[in-house]
Amino acid sequence: MSASATSALGEILKVSEEVLDAVATDKPVVALESTIYTHGAMGKDLAQEHETLVRSHGGVPAIIGIVDGVPRVGVTPEEIVRMIEDKNVSKVSRRDISYLVGMGLAGHKMNGGTTISGTMVLARLAGIRVFGTGGLGGVHRGGENSMDISADLTELGRTRVAVVSSGSKGFLDIPRTLEFLETQGCLISTFADGRTGNVDFPAFWARDSGCKSPSVVNTEREAASIIFSQEKLGIETGMLFANPIPEEFAIPSEEMQAFIEQAVTESVEKGFTGSKNTPYVLGRLKELTGDRAVVANMALVKSNIVRATNISRELSALLQSSKSQTSTTPYTYSSTPSEPSKKEDDASVDKKTDILVAGSVAVDLSCDYAGAKSGDVSPQTATSNPAAISQSIGGVGHNVALAAHRASRNATVKLCSLVGEDVAGATVLSTLKASGMDTTYVRQLGQEFHPANRTAQYVAVNDANRNLVMAMADMGIFSEHSFPEYWEETLKATKPSWLVVDGNWSEKDIRTWVKAGKDQSCKVAFEPVSVEKSKRLFSPFRGVSPLGLYPNASVDLASPNIYELSAMYEAAKGNEYLGSHEWFEIIDAFGMRGARERFVYLTSPELTDAGIPVQSVQLLPYIPTLLTKLGSEGVLLTTLLGKDDPRLFDRESQQFILTRSNTGDPNVGGIYMRLFPRVEDVKDVVSVNGVGDTFLGVLISGLAQGGSPEKLIDVAQKGAVMSLRCSDSVSPKLPALEDEIKRIAK
Repeated sequence: MSASATSALGEILKVSEEVLDAVATDKPVVALESTIYTHGAMGKDLAQEHETLVRSHGGVPAIIGIVDGVPRVGVTPEEIVRMIEDKNVSKVSRRDISYLVGMGLAGHKMNGGTTISGTMVLARLAGIRVFGTGGLGGVHRGGENSMDISADLTELGRTRVAVVSSGSKGFLDIPRTLEFLETQGCLISTFADGRTGNVDFPAFWARDSGCKSPSVVNTEREAASIIFSQEKLGIETGMLFANPIPEEFAIPSEEMQAFIEQAVTESVEKGFTGSKNTPYVLGRLKELTGDRAVVANMALVKSNIVRATNISRELSALLQSSKSQTSTTPYTYSSTPSEPSKKEDDASVDKKTDILVAGSVAVDLSCDYAGAKSGDVSPQTATSNPAAISQSIGGVGHNVALAAHRASRNATVKLCSLVGEDVAGATVLSTLKASGMDTTYVRQLGQEFHPANRTAQYVAVNDANRNLVMAMADMGIFSEHSFPEYWEETLKATKPSWLVVDGNWSEKDIRTWVKAGKDQSCKVAFEPVSVEKSKRLFSPFRGVSPLGLYPNASVDLASPNIYELSAMYEAAKGNEYLGSHEWFEIIDAFGMRGARERFVYLTSPELTDAGIPVQSVQLLPYIPTLLTKLGSEGVLLTTLLGKDDPRLFDRESQQFILTRSNTGDPNVGGIYMRLFPRVEDVKDVVSVNGVGDTFLGVLISGLAQGGSPEKLIDVAQKGAVMSLRCSDSVSPKLPALEDEIKRIAK
């Protein structure tokens, strides 16, 4: 930071402690202008809404304005409300800052909402690099004669701040606006938003303006890299990243242009020129569009703020990386926005990733009832109970990753998860590192930023025999937060052979993870977590890509227990996954007729009567390999076989072939169903927490090295037994399985 900026911070400019700390430690900070609140018509709650939006996406919001004559970076929503209620509140551009501040020093305290220009000036002084806003000013029609040109444009020519906006409003002269910005030396780049080739610079309410953008970016990481380069090169001009309005809120260009022409013509006829022109045109457009323009305004501002926050997060990672690595070291993500990335000598950076686990990490509390009397082994309700309470780090995703990590040094495992910036989060990170786990992709979110930013916790209440009585789980940090582009970049960076997704994510995010994994050609495993969460894979949510069916199934393997299997089946049935034409084609290809006797032979009368084999078969088109955990009864493997699967022709496998396809289907060969009995009758159970997760972790560790499920199930059961006899969720004795897994994989 320059000496002048430091002086301003100390003498006149007041920056909140939160923003000061974030800037000093290169956390992701997003500047927000205040005129959108003080001179807009969007309501007094908007400032709080925008702050929450930034925080929920992992950033630190910094509303900028003049409060009682003092330039402030980090204006509170309450102060914004007070400014709105001030009928004399000014609109503050670069030229107005010194006037309001000087008058404040002289005893005349005034309030001012900063425009893009004024916000950029104060953001730069405070060291903030990214600014999210609505629309940019521009050259007005006839500006070549009137010289009516927004100060936003000249500010972009002199102040190094990256502005994310939805372009200029369509009633401005967009070609001359772009020409003027080029003369000012301002970078202009438009987010492709899924489009290819040259794309249009957006026109605020419309995604296209008819003017091609000077350059295009595809991801927030690319934008962050440009900002980083601009700073390192010492180029002081601003940067404009145009973010097209979300398609569902956009007003078609032709339709919007007709409204604009009418409003502009009327403004000229009625003499609304200069500073009166824009308010009149905006008001008239609101009338002409029937509030569609207002709805579009709200949507595009939110979209820009989210985009700015994501860019700021990527920039934070770059800045952290530049501190911890030499200039020749390739860029990698930092473990959290405020922690350095892995150093060059960390072997995990360049080593191939075999398994990426996307799931929960939590602090686990296990409460074992210790007051058994006269055979009463269960705790009493509505009162305090004596107990032995132990604490460990758990969470399904963590347990699976740790089990895979411990079971074999030949498998490189990474965990992608979220923790809060709290005591529990610090405990989780330090424990992960102590266990040798790679924390590069464990994001840390500030607890004060969002109500759900608490590190996840799981509390298990067990009876005197250590059987689970009740559990309470706080997993809001996973269901409330979504970072799809970060996840996609994580998969691109790690290129895992297997992606394991647990059910703690929201329905939408489970699908997002699954699709991202398939886009990177990963094998995908789904861990259901619980009865309720298991249903999320087959949710009625239709706003994301559909689940693929065999031979293009989105999920390759799942490991439910019998209750989770039943819940998944009922969810799939109730939400009409089991009624599609494609599903029926696969089921018909199985060629099953009167299979009860075969089910009984391959499993048991009890399992058959409970519907476990039938439910497994019905889900196979979506999940071609199902490993149903049966507790003390072992594991039931049900696999859809391809047309040329060697098990169809292997003599030893014949007894486990449930059915063969005889319909001529080009893909389906049959079904392999095999019940694996328990490997050991365990009497000395210490804890059941993490047992199923250990099973999956060991199994995936072997699968990633080339093993097959039927060869790995018994060794995975051995790992589960080790955890049964351990107070930790994942037994530290799992390395003893490494040689056996290696032999199976070979």
